[in-house]
Amino acid sequence: PPKGAESFNAQVILMNHPGQVGNGYAPVLDCHTAHIACKFAELIEKIDRRTGKSVEQSPKFIKSGDAAIVKMVPSKPMCVEA
Repeated sequence: PPKGAESFNAQVILMNHPGQVGNGYAPVLDCHTAHIACKFAELIEKIDRRTGKSVEQSPKFIKSGDAAIVKMVPSKPMCVEA
């Protein structure tokens, strides 16, 4: 049977968000039928939206229009697939 993930890495693109987002931000994530708050535990790297190439390692924050690889920690058990 599937197991709940304690954490996972996700590629996120921040759109239409005022200000900056850093570690500790906890948006509600929609993954299939789940709607669960997931905390940004660590901003791993900022990437180029078009090429996917790394732009900056361990950024302090991201802003609207930025893409990043983020380590996310769900607030309750959640199944995710790669």
